[in-house]
Amino acid sequence: MINNDICLDAKSIHKLSSGGLSSKTLKEQIDDDLEFLLQLWHSQGLQITKQQGNFYFATRFIPVEDAEFCIVDIETNGSKIEKHQIIEIAAVKVKNGKIVDSYESLVNCIEINPHITEITGITAEDTKDAPNLKRVMYDFKTFLGDAVFIAHDVKFDYKFISQSMQKVGLAPLLNRSLCSLSLAERTIESYRYALSYLNEIFSLNPSATHHRAMSDVLTTYELFKLSLASLDETVETVEDLIKFTKEAKRLKRPKFDPLIKESQE
Repeated sequence: MINNDICLDAKSIHKLSSGGLSSKTLKEQIDDDLEFLLQLWHSQGLQITKQQGNFYFATRFIPVEDAEFCIVDIETNGSKIEKHQIIEIAAVKVKNGKIVDSYESLVNCIEINPHITEITGITAEDTKDAPNLKRVMYDFKTFLGDAVFIAHDVKFDYKFISQSMQKVGLAPLLNRSLCSLSLAERTIESYRYALSYLNEIFSLNPSATHHRAMSDVLTTYELFKLSLASLDETVETVEDLIKFTKEAKRLKRPKFDPLIKESQE
């Protein structure tokens, strides 16, 4: 996921992930010093490398098994960034299928709607001793680094976190991202692809507490491993994987819900 803060058009961004972008084309689209911008983008989680005269996303050359992925989940007290905030965040770093690091925190919040408490179990009282949003966003940014950002239905989590960073004075995220839901649709046959449904079907995380951040992260981690085990063998690099989640054909869904069938037997 790249937004307009990278200052490049869609065609150029595509070239960074595939055949490479020439220095001439890159310089034509920026108003600043190239080396400075490359460092700035890296500080925002995006690493660009130069190979044989052209520029590429570094992930264009990183094999999936060598890549560092960060699986993320957030709970919020509403869906509108203008008036709502993150109340819990969790993440694990994954490399070669193994969890190598983790981060989680509640976020201090003065008011949490009873409906949100009913869904998550989190009350404002639970967060009274938690760090504020600014501290959590700084800590999470450090934890994330330039890892590939993964979430189930990634657009919401990525955008909400990126905008939350901007609210506290940080630059928006530029990390490459991958949607575990889109990947599952192309690697695992299922009637539905909601995380709770997939967990019930495949017993990904038997002790799961749905709508708690670390629990959902660990469920997504198991789903990610299951998807990787079913990958097309032509997927070798991180950019291959990202492209696969967007362009590969979705698997045909069963006509009937096996969970309903089981409950009727």
